[in-house]
Amino acid sequence: MVRDVPFAVLLCAVAFVPDFHGSGTEIGAIADRPYDAVAVAAIALQGLPLALRRRWPALCMTLVAGGFVLDQLRGYHTVATMALPLALLSTGAHLERHRRTTAAGLSAAYALFVAVLHGRGTAEPVAEFITFYVALCLLWGAGAWLRSTRVAEAERRHRLAEQTRAAERARIARELHDVVTHHVTAMVVQAEAARYLTAAPDRLDEALSAITDTGRRAVADLRHLLDLLNPDHGDGARTPPVGRLLTLVEQTRRAGQPVEFTEEGTPAASTGSADLVAYRVVQEALTNALKYAHGQRTSVRVRHTERDITVEVGTGGPGPATAHSPGGSGRGLAGLRERVDVLGGEFDAGPGPDGGFVVRARIPTGGST
Repeated sequence: MVRDVPFAVLLCAVAFVPDFHGSGTEIGAIADRPYDAVAVAAIALQGLPLALRRRWPALCMTLVAGGFVLDQLRGYHTVATMALPLALLSTGAHLERHRRTTAAGLSAAYALFVAVLHGRGTAEPVAEFITFYVALCLLWGAGAWLRSTRVAEAERRHRLAEQTRAAERARIARELHDVVTHHVTAMVVQAEAARYLTAAPDRLDEALSAITDTGRRAVADLRHLLDLLNPDHGDGARTPPVGRLLTLVEQTRRAGQPVEFTEEGTPAASTGSADLVAYRVVQEALTNALKYAHGQRTSVRVRHTERDITVEVGTGGPGPATAHSPGGSGRGLAGLRERVDVLGGEFDAGPGPDGGFVVRARIPTGGST
């Protein structure tokens, strides 16, 4: 309304300029008449309701149409008749309910208006009335097209928002799976081992300390994940701190898994999300090693270049059948594949050449080639 009020007032003001008298729309070939009090009412009825054309389009159309009929029957032919096409276009574009009823009512009102003109003996040919009606229909159609375009755009934005929310929920689910599964698996393995150490107090105390440390790391990682959900959280906390891979390997060793860790090269200055994805690959692979090949020799090799990060985690043991045993959801490996694919990398998980299970990933860092 605030945007439309100035135009509505301006249209009414222009209608009173002497040079524009009688220069408006003329339907019915009625002779021009000088302005009087009724002319003022006709101008006001046509111009001022335009301020309502977006909020109450049906009311705006009714008032403007009434002012237009009064203008034509009295023969004023004011510039304010320009309000009719604008009101009709706005009604087609902004009216939400009873559209067909409104269109039918406007058509009936126009037919009645033409009948009154013929009753007064107008010399206007029928073809002129039909042409004017077709023009009105085109204006309504243009408004309806604008409305459909606006609705389609709103639906597109809604679908995009839903897809974004779904992707974010999936990302959070993967993060929770990676964090919780790894730490809880390590705690379960350590707790099971502690049950057999009652005769060795020193080793029992060491096992319980390892469980405590794992629990604290789980809480720290969960807090880190919750920080990511904070809108005020910066991007800098998304990548795990330097040395987390070594800490992860050491934690797995304390859970009873012999792990050989090798890291080659120097990390690129800017790796984006590649460091976090590489960390998650190692974390998930070590979690699976604890679950399905506990106590078997495990190797972790990480190689950094300017272009990518290559990760390979191999576990000796019975082979892939164990890795896909009942109780394993496969959600972790599937989530890792999605993470790597998003960055344009390569991911593979399957039997190794000498048996066991091998997880390989190449994650581009976005550096120079």
